[in-house]
Amino acid sequence: MIARHVYRAASPLQHSVRCYATDGAPTRKMNPWLKYGGGFFASTYILYGIIRLITPVPEDKGKAKANLEASMAQRRGEGVANDGKPANKAFTGGDQGWIDLKLESVEELSQNTKKLRFALPDKDDVSGLQIASALLTKYKGPDMEKPVIRPYTPTSDEDARGHIDFVVKRYPNGPMSQHMHNMEPPQRLDFKGPIPKYPWEANKHDHICLIAGGTGITPMYQLCRAIFSNPSDKTKVTLVFGNVTEEDILLKREFEDLENTYPQRFRAFYMLDKPPEGWMQGTGYINRELLKQVLPEPKVENIKIFVCGPPGLYKAISGPKKSPQDQGDLAGLLKDLGYAKDQVYKF
Repeated sequence: MIARHVYRAASPLQHSVRCYATDGAPTRKMNPWLKYGGGFFASTYILYGIIRLITPVPEDKGKAKANLEASMAQRRGEGVANDGKPANKAFTGGDQGWIDLKLESVEELSQNTKKLRFALPDKDDVSGLQIASALLTKYKGPDMEKPVIRPYTPTSDEDARGHIDFVVKRYPNGPMSQHMHNMEPPQRLDFKGPIPKYPWEANKHDHICLIAGGTGITPMYQLCRAIFSNPSDKTKVTLVFGNVTEEDILLKREFEDLENTYPQRFRAFYMLDKPPEGWMQGTGYINRELLKQVLPEPKVENIKIFVCGPPGLYKAISGPKKSPQDQGDLAGLLKDLGYAKDQVYKF
């Protein structure tokens, strides 16, 4: 009897998930290697949705939204210099060259992830970055023939004054991430930029889908901040985020705040390779069944899918970029599901 009631409750919920992303794509034959995790996804997300339906939601949505916007404003700062004039941009690109910034503070987020705050040249400066853009970092160790240069997307708001934040995950074979994790205040690091990525403006697309793995989440968070801090922007956002363990899910609290405040416009789906006991969402890699379930159909107009993560994710989901300036051909699951090259952007 209980099982029948759960199933009956799950059926309309499964339909509601599909309505959020528009109706599912036409049935296609599934590659055997992608089948793992598909059936489990269906049951776990249905159960996850049931829990969300019965979880109490704050009655005062306006208050929750105001609290989130106040939190964003606090992270941004006042937005203008103390003398009332527009703040100076620390990074202007072009021939500006490298700027060395002082590490101001370090916050340990997990055993392999830290939040690093660097002071801008002046306490009233803003970074000068746009949505979406990144900065280059440069470091040359004593035994290195050439410096290591890597792009990083800040997690602080673009109009935050006097500082810029980065969430950095340490990788065993990543010389820049290793160096940044070993840094202590007031050591300095070279930065250059901004490096423009995908130019965003309010309501540029009706619905965007963010497919990320690991630290590939940072440009996705940059887009989300821009959308949900702008009352005029009504863009719908679906996030699909793959990680190894639950501890590896970066910025989870921030995304939970968005999901609770904008339940009709923001949905997040998580996949873990090594889930903890009692994990209610998907397991394994981001797969065809998951994407077919939560993404809008390829035929839907004015959608955009953004992809960012390690090389293996690009290979499986969209195919790699040829270069920073060349998106390359569309391949992988998105091509298999019928999406066009111009519907996909690879960070």
